[in-house]
Amino acid sequence: MSGKIKLGLLAGTISGIALGLILKVIQFTTGKLVYTLLLNIDFIPIIGSINWPELIEFVFHLIISLIIGVVFSLGSSRFFSNKKVYQAIFAYVLTLPTVFLYFPLTYLAIKPTPDLFDLVAIGYWTIGHLIYAAILFGVYALNEK
Repeated sequence: MSGKIKLGLLAGTISGIALGLILKVIQFTTGKLVYTLLLNIDFIPIIGSINWPELIEFVFHLIISLIIGVVFSLGSSRFFSNKKVYQAIFAYVLTLPTVFLYFPLTYLAIKPTPDLFDLVAIGYWTIGHLIYAAILFGVYALNEK
């Protein structure tokens, strides 16, 4: 397996776990259902009707994070080699769409999630994903050869 793919998998794993833990702590301390929203797949046909254990739902979340990590690693090495500022910007650009996923994920959810226009929950969701992008870049930058 390519070193850049391995690095992307590492960065995606660590940043995905961090995002999950951050949103879980936020949900536990505030009652805002941002972690539930992160793991929610109940609106997806067939697999959404299954009552998955939290660990499996978290694995689904990590799969998406692994894909983002690999895309980030390959894109950074190809287009922004040794250009840390551009790599950091790229991490945020890749993560930006996930911030806006708050709205369709909330709208489509069947089980309870934050209100569609809950500004506090949107803020927590956004902060969590901004930290995700920083960790994605940080892990990559620290391990890039």
